[in-house]
Amino acid sequence: MNRFSNEEIAVVYKVIAERRDIRHFLPDLIEPELLVRLLNAAHLAPSVGFMQPWRFIRISAPSLRTTIHQMVEQERINTAHALGEREDEFMRLKVEGVRECGELLVVALMDRREEHIFGRRTLPEMDLASVACAIQNIWLAARAEGIGMGWVSLFDPEQLRLLLDMPAGAKPIAILCLGHVEAFYPKPMLELEGWAARQKLQDMVYENAWCNHVEINREPE
Repeated sequence: MNRFSNEEIAVVYKVIAERRDIRHFLPDLIEPELLVRLLNAAHLAPSVGFMQPWRFIRISAPSLRTTIHQMVEQERINTAHALGEREDEFMRLKVEGVRECGELLVVALMDRREEHIFGRRTLPEMDLASVACAIQNIWLAARAEGIGMGWVSLFDPEQLRLLLDMPAGAKPIAILCLGHVEAFYPKPMLELEGWAARQKLQDMVYENAWCNHVEINREPE
């Protein structure tokens, strides 16, 4: 029988439901063997055409971490300006934990992706989808291990690529802050801060045609 036990299934759904985008970290370092487990979880992710386009750069030099934080801060200011009337509201949010987290990883798309055609001829962005699956694997494994993770996308990709000596054609897509936490947020932080609310599943599931809604009997709380 291929089905997991009820207890094992419940744990999977619990981890999914309690995953959070974390911005507040304790100063404790992550144990090396735990970091390896998290990276291995990412490496087990599915990828279109089995191209495995993910690359991970561990940031261990304090000077690099400082520079990356400066890049993120500049983009935070640029994003605030672009938000117009919500600028002040956005600037009050804590949107990253680059300086505080125990481990900092940069996740990138590999170079020479154009050589991989299987599954990408009409949808070349499937390389990005594959890397997103790897990031989600880290996120879920980290939550199960009691480790917080925050995905930071506030940066200039080309500027970060040059800083980290990535080859032409490679592209950083995420800065991951990983670390021990005092507690996990009871709800997504942006929901707690009133920035946005989770939309209803009922409004996002269709049948046979766009906006032909399907009746959903029960949604998660």
